[in-house]
Amino acid sequence: MNKNEYQATTKHILVVDDEHVMCDLLEFNLSNAGYSVESCYSAEEALRKDLTTFDLFIFDVMMGHMSGIALAEKIKNDPATAHTPIIFCSAKDNDDDVIAGLGVGADDYVKKPFSMRELVARVKSVLRRQDEFHPKQQSVNILKYEGLEINVDAHTVSADGEKLTLTRTEFEMLLLFMRNINRFFSRNEIFDHVWPEHVVVTDRTIDVNISRMRKKLGRYASNIVNRSGFGYGFVD
Repeated sequence: MNKNEYQATTKHILVVDDEHVMCDLLEFNLSNAGYSVESCYSAEEALRKDLTTFDLFIFDVMMGHMSGIALAEKIKNDPATAHTPIIFCSAKDNDDDVIAGLGVGADDYVKKPFSMRELVARVKSVLRRQDEFHPKQQSVNILKYEGLEINVDAHTVSADGEKLTLTRTEFEMLLLFMRNINRFFSRNEIFDHVWPEHVVVTDRTIDVNISRMRKKLGRYASNIVNRSGFGYGFVD
């Protein structure tokens, strides 16, 4: 493989952690695993970069002035980066912290201390799932329900002509529902379709993400129905 081929295929990862030693360790181990890695020591420094050039973000939660959660929210609210996966690495390990991280659209939450082998495995899992979820296709693949439209190839959603900004998690859930209109999915089924392996997701996390998605869908929010004993679905 020549240099140009390597640059074209290597995944680009941004690590943001205010602990310099942690950044160095992550950069060393991920580089050895074949990834291109950059580090920032604050959320503010990260926001000065062109974030559209990265394939994955790895954030600490507790950092200086702006937290990793706040940084993730900014990224997920920007249509240019909304679908870029995020992994949190944090010593904050109670259920509420994990729910908060996954609730803003993160794809995984790794609790410190962790082994580098485990982290590299999770990075591979998230990126593999991202590639599978966003396959390169020759033709445009669009799902429509009245004025609600999902462009599967471009990973965009619009409602009555207005572009919506969904997190990757929200997008995957809506895609699952619209591919299976009038079918209901249990929370366990939604988890299996949407979240990667190793992530611990509670019922509350799924409910929070669906609630946030509904708020963005406008008049189509009422099509997302929770039927007791059956689960969630998109109803015609």
